[in-house]
This record gives sequence, C-alpha cells and structure tokens, in this order.
Amino acid sequence: MKTTKISFFILSLMLLLVSGLSGWVGNAAAASDSGKTYIIGTDVTFAPFEYEDENGDFVGIDMDLLDAIAKDQNFKYQIKALGFNAAVQALEANQVDGVIAGMSITDERKAKFDFSDTYFESGVVMGVSANNDTIKSYEDLRGQKVAVKTGTEGYSFAESIASEYGFTIVPFDESYQMYEDVKTGNSVACFEDYPVLAYGVNQNNGLKIVTDKEEGAPYGFAVSKGKNQELLEMFNAGLTNIKANGEYKRITETYLGENAPTVANQSRWELIQKSLPALFKGLGNTLLYTVVSLFFAFIIGLIFGFMKVGQNKFLRGVATVFVDIFRGIPLIVLAFFIYFGIPQAMGFTMPLFLAAILTLSLNAGAYVTEIIRGGIQSIDRGQMEAARSLGLPYRKAMIKIVIPQAVRVMIPSFINQMVITLKDTSILSVIGLVELTQSGKIVIARTFSSFDIWLTVAVMYLIVIITLTKLADYLEVKVRRG
Repeated sequence: MKTTKISFFILSLMLLLVSGLSGWVGNAAAASDSGKTYIIGTDVTFAPFEYEDENGDFVGIDMDLLDAIAKDQNFKYQIKALGFNAAVQALEANQVDGVIAGMSITDERKAKFDFSDTYFESGVVMGVSANNDTIKSYEDLRGQKVAVKTGTEGYSFAESIASEYGFTIVPFDESYQMYEDVKTGNSVACFEDYPVLAYGVNQNNGLKIVTDKEEGAPYGFAVSKGKNQELLEMFNAGLTNIKANGEYKRITETYLGENAPTVANQSRWELIQKSLPALFKGLGNTLLYTVVSLFFAFIIGLIFGFMKVGQNKFLRGVATVFVDIFRGIPLIVLAFFIYFGIPQAMGFTMPLFLAAILTLSLNAGAYVTEIIRGGIQSIDRGQMEAARSLGLPYRKAMIKIVIPQAVRVMIPSFINQMVITLKDTSILSVIGLVELTQSGKIVIARTFSSFDIWLTVAVMYLIVIITLTKLADYLEVKVRRG
C-alpha cells in the first residue's frame, strides 16, 4: 500500500512538472504571437552601446536609440540581455524578435538576417597596454599574440591580416577579457571597434589606441530572415525621424561627446560597496536555480536510480541510457542544445528560466541516479537475502532494510553534488543567465576592475559553499545518529 502511495506521489510530481513546463512554454508563445511586445536581444558588456549602470539599468547608445525609436513608432519591447554570441544564436533560434548589440552588417550575416538601415558608422582600431611603447603598428605584432572578441568585426579584421603580419589570435567572448589579457601581458594588443575602445580608454581601462581607424562595416538592427518585417520597418522609420529631430545626435554625444561621463575615482572598498547590490542579486539567482534544480534532479535520480537496481532488464536499460546521455554531454553543450537547438528545431520559444532548470536538473539527475544506485548496491547482499528468508517481499525488504542503510552512505555524495550544481550555475551565463558570475562580468564591463570584483565574487561563492557544507555535515551527523 505504501509503495502504491509513493508511486502515486512521484507520478503526481512528474505530471505537475510536465504541466508546469507546458504552461511556461505556452505563455511564452502567446506573448510572442501577440505582436505587441517585441523581445529584443542584446549584449551585456559592450559599452558605450549597452552596459549596466550603477542602478542596475541597461543603458548605452543602443538602448537609448531603441527606446527613442519605440516611443516614436509606438511599439513596446522587452530587453533580453544575453551577451553577443548568445543573442545572435537566440535570434537564429527565434528566441528573440530582434537584436541590437553593435552588430556589424556583413555579407555573411545578411545571408541569415535582415538588417535595418545603418545606425552607426564604426571601424576597427588596435589597442595596447598604456605602458607599452614597443607596439606601434601591425609590423610590431610578428611572433606575438593578439586578443580578439569572437563574432566581432575586430575578429574578422585580425583574421584577415594575421598571416601577413605573423601574429597569433587569442579569442575571447567579452571585451573586458581582451583588455585584461593585454594588460597582464599575455597578448600584446587587441582589435576592437573604435567607439568601444575609445570609450574604454576614456574610462581608464588601462589601454591606449595606437592605430588609425580601419574602415569597417556599419552597425544595424537585425531580425531573422523574412520575419518581423513590421518591426524592421518601424525601426527604420523611427531612426529617420530621430535623426531629423536631433534626438539621435543628442544620444550619441551623451556617450561619445566631449562631455561624456568618465569613471569616478573611488577606492576599492567604495567600488565593492557599490557593486554588492548587483552581486547579491546574482547570488540570490544562483541559490534559486540551485535549489529548484536539485529538487527536480532528486526526483529524476530517484526514479532512474530505482530503475537501475530493479529486476526489469528493459527499465535498467532505459536508466542506463539516460545516465550515459546526460552524464556524457558537457553541461555547456547541453545548455546550448536545450536553449537554442530544441526551440529552433521545434519552432517555439523557450523561457530562459525553464532552459536553465532543465539543463541543471537533467545533468544533476544523471549523477544523482548513480549516487542512489551506488548507495543501494553498496549494502551487502546478505541483508536482502536475510530479509527475504524471513518472508519479507522484495519491495518491503528494500524499504525497511536496504534503503535506510543506503541513505547514510549516499549523504556525502549528495552534499558533493549540491556544491557541484551550485558552481555549475556559473556555466549557464553563456546563455544569458544572470547569476553571480554573470553579475560579476556585468560590473567589470562598467568598472574595468577585474581583480576586485572577481575576488569579491570568489569570496561570496566560498562563504555560501562553506556554510551549506557545514549545514549538510550537521544534518549528516544527525541522520547517522538516527
């Protein structure tokens, strides 16, 4: 009877999970189909075009232009800050309706996207450390390493001249990572869009510009090929209007003019104090995703763990395949597949929260399955044989004799999995999840203070993990003592 109740409870939870997921997907699709609110993907660390200010608001030339055009054309939008690569992939997967992220209009991208009229004329320049007086031209790069940001015009330009000038390209996902690599001396130079690097130099990012601007592709607002043409037409019409009424000039001069704001001189402690609200918000998201994911991972592990130690060969095979798949796929690949691959193939929009929970739950669920299997199989077979010889059925012997002993064996592994899942949330920053690590990246993009912010982030992770570990150790002792 108890076994029946347990089965019914597990089945109910699975149905609740499935119905909940369906609801999330359905809501997202309905919002997208309404045509009233457009989801716009953008970068998170591309100042002065898009970055987060001290108040936690996304600002910059792109953000202000989009806001002015939306007001001019009377349409609503919602910003989805993903990072450049993730935003482009989200547009390909129809996860967003458009992308504005300092995106250069190139022939290769024109094959996949429809672009608006040019809204900014850019170009590539080379930056070196402010203390470096030996690298002054491309000829000085021979035999050296050069940092570039993937998917940018700077990367394409570096590729086009790398063999001619004999340097090696070192790719990064974020602009601030390029700057840090140059400042630390691992790379001697970086290629970046002129307005971005000029803004960074003005904010004391530790670099200087040593070459003239190379003529490059202009920036444009992008939508998927053949889709959201009404949005594209409104963007072009609004852009024309704000250029005519002077709003465009006011916006660009706000960030690039002579009176553009510069970074305030502040001590390390003042910097950390001002960054803590954003970091604590990211930490809250990290804990939320960890707790929810482990809840579902435990249910998944419980189901497949008992299937693996059961007597049915088919169920054992199914459980083995599940573990092999989700334990064998790297977490970052699984995240890309679930958030970008599945929606693109199936033609629907998947909320980021759902994609993150699915990724973490399936990955952790595979490991929890093995923890449960290993715990049960670690109990001497004689225990089961003795119980069966006393007349207990298999299930009752398992519940009354084997599992209570196995749980004690599993507890250290569960604690270890909890810590791993908490740290794994940082990997999901690649699909735009704003947790603690992503919050640190966003703050660094504004302040260019890698050491102070990463030290603060590391200490926060350390405090949380040690606290949870000590709490889990206490509970383990209580369980062992009965």
